[in-house]
Amino acid sequence: MSIKSTLDARGLRPRKKWGQHFLTDARILAQIADAADVTRDDTILEIGPGLGHLTRVLAQRAQRVVAVEVDVDLVTKLRADFADAPHVTILRGDVLDAEPIEWIAQNVGAGLPRPYKIVANLPYYITSAILRHILEAAHKPRVIVVMVQREVAQRIVAQPPQMNLLAVSVQFFARPRLVRTIPAGAFYPRPQVDSAIVRLDVFERTPFAIASDRFFEIARAGFGERRKQLRNALAHGLGREPLEIEARLARAQIAPTRRAETLTLDEWVRLTGAFT
Repeated sequence: MSIKSTLDARGLRPRKKWGQHFLTDARILAQIADAADVTRDDTILEIGPGLGHLTRVLAQRAQRVVAVEVDVDLVTKLRADFADAPHVTILRGDVLDAEPIEWIAQNVGAGLPRPYKIVANLPYYITSAILRHILEAAHKPRVIVVMVQREVAQRIVAQPPQMNLLAVSVQFFARPRLVRTIPAGAFYPRPQVDSAIVRLDVFERTPFAIASDRFFEIARAGFGERRKQLRNALAHGLGREPLEIEARLARAQIAPTRRAETLTLDEWVRLTGAFT
């Protein structure tokens, strides 16, 4: 049965407000699970299971799957579809309302924290917010595999001179890898853009011995006015005098005329150190 027929049979419609696009290609579903290296030892938190096609693939491989879905109508369908799978739990809610491990704890119970992985088909409009929520969590997953807009995937894995705030934000916590692109025709309803699968291998401990809040304050200021040279963007973004900014940049051995997108992650770390 096609995705459209499945929706019609249950009186369901894709919700634009939640960016719902359902994947129809079984081979790609398997490749997502492959990218996460899902095994019988794994606990998986799935964000946005939709119609449950990826959930079914994950359930065949993982020890436990906890799926969080915001659409109450889809939750009802999913709970019925997985009633015969006791190791699959369907929770209704917005994943941003609680730490990732707290969603798992609702079902797995005491003894947490424990290693887990996240697999998700993220709505385009909220990708950055969800990634930030996951990566800044107190107890992070070991691996994150997400399906995102292709342009967003390219931004996540970017390197100088195409760095951007999203790349810096992700790469501070994890090592990203673009797994493959997915054509728009693989989804129903068909989105206007292609998608991509990205794998993030999350650092057990961030390799940078600096305060993350200070790091991101400086990075946000630097990228706040990308067309400006760093000395001007940072002066405006941090509310500091240009002469002070030039001194900080010199201390970090970074030319004041450079722009934010040309800096490596290590240079952002050095620059943060120059402000302490």
